[in-house]
Amino acid sequence: MRSGQRSDWRLGPVGSWLVSLVVLAALLIWLDPASIAAEIRHLDSRWVVLALLVNVNQMVISAWRWQLTAHRLGLALPWRRALADYYLASFTNQVLPGGVLGDAWRAQRHGSRSHHPGVAWRAVIIERGSGQLTVVVVALAVLGLSPAWRPALTGLWPAAAIFAGLIGLALMIVLVLTRSRQHPESAHILKSDLFRALIARGAWVLQIPAALAIVFSYALVFSLSGWGIGVGLSLPMLLTLALPVLVAMLVPFTVAGWGFREAAAAAVWLSMGLPASQGVAVAMAYGIVVLIASLPGALVILLNPLSRKEQENLTTEARRSQRKA
Repeated sequence: MRSGQRSDWRLGPVGSWLVSLVVLAALLIWLDPASIAAEIRHLDSRWVVLALLVNVNQMVISAWRWQLTAHRLGLALPWRRALADYYLASFTNQVLPGGVLGDAWRAQRHGSRSHHPGVAWRAVIIERGSGQLTVVVVALAVLGLSPAWRPALTGLWPAAAIFAGLIGLALMIVLVLTRSRQHPESAHILKSDLFRALIARGAWVLQIPAALAIVFSYALVFSLSGWGIGVGLSLPMLLTLALPVLVAMLVPFTVAGWGFREAAAAAVWLSMGLPASQGVAVAMAYGIVVLIASLPGALVILLNPLSRKEQENLTTEARRSQRKA
């Protein structure tokens, strides 16, 4: 049994890389890879620099929001340390499968420094989870309210509503059963921390604007990447197209969203009567920009290498993440 679990974990990262590569290969076979490569090759460095500056602001706000969440839970987290570890997490999530190991790393580092690992982990879970929920909520709001999407969504709303309801119900059942039966104390503590960090007086007035600003920065970097390869769409249109693609990146079965992001962009562009190859090119340009933006995290790793204990803890968390995936 143990040997089987080990082999499953070893196949996990390989499987994530394969998923990304297979989806990308299928898209390139379907579309014209030469035209996509030509568009990306002409990525304008001026738009890239602007996108990187927006990403810096995104990282600053994200680190501040993590610091705020930790403080609401009673933990000290120096802002410079929060920013450095957020860059570290961003780089790790870009190069390792699953998209969560970087967050596990920053939670582990904060826990070891604060000597309150449980609280540190909950702070990261709350900050990351609420941020992802904000992406989904904003995307659904834009899809429902934007006139550009109404023709494409007219016949899809009933099926989408039923699907979303079933998914939400299934998630609620799973959470209730697992938390209430296996970890009742943890569920109570997490519920209390969620209230203190996000909902209590003085929390939501800071958390909501910060989360919305971060989502806007994601979409803006995507839009600037589109302009960087010469897409002639307006900024409001590119922002609207970006949000469904960002939601697709939340799927944890790829490496940094590669593959699913491009497939989602192809579908979004087609649904709006635009060429799918252009959507794929924009998504790939965005992936390149985000990877470049995360490179300061590699410097953090070089200046602050993992201790042996951190390596063991991160390996354990990686195994857990791959088993869940």
